[in-house]
Amino acid sequence: MRYRKLALIAPFALLLGACTTVTPAYENNGPRIGTCVEGGPDAVARQFYDYRLTHRSSDVAALRPYLSDGLAKLLSDASRDPQRRQLLSSDLFSSRPTLPESARVASASTIPNRDARNIPLRVELAQGEQRWQDEVLMIHEGQCWAIDDVRYLGGSVHAPAGTLRQSIENR
Repeated sequence: MRYRKLALIAPFALLLGACTTVTPAYENNGPRIGTCVEGGPDAVARQFYDYRLTHRSSDVAALRPYLSDGLAKLLSDASRDPQRRQLLSSDLFSSRPTLPESARVASASTIPNRDARNIPLRVELAQGEQRWQDEVLMIHEGQCWAIDDVRYLGGSVHAPAGTLRQSIENR
């Protein structure tokens, strides 16, 4: 008797389950003010490093589409502050003070949680014979992925703190 009731209820439960939709835990980190670059977190990070290596630039205005609103504002404010301007003369997006010659961004396909609001990606950087890794924090902002911070992992770090944001804020 008990199994007959279960046999009658089970198909209805399956139909009801098929009608519901699953929404991601977090869709984004809020609206985005600036323009953005198309692609997933690893594609945007790769385009960012490709742009920097090609143009050899740390100009905040030129890098704006790749940066989160918060990081772009922080860098823009720092560029107007005489005490922080010296820090901006070195390469803030790497552990080393000079721009690397090559960069390879890890794939985000190894990230288990596809609903994540932020994804840290390892970046292998090289300059001549020197090789090191840093970590770039990608956040989902509006409908875009953007760089929100860089964690310096590359040994002899030139920055006064362990991340890009901390280095600028603590200066």
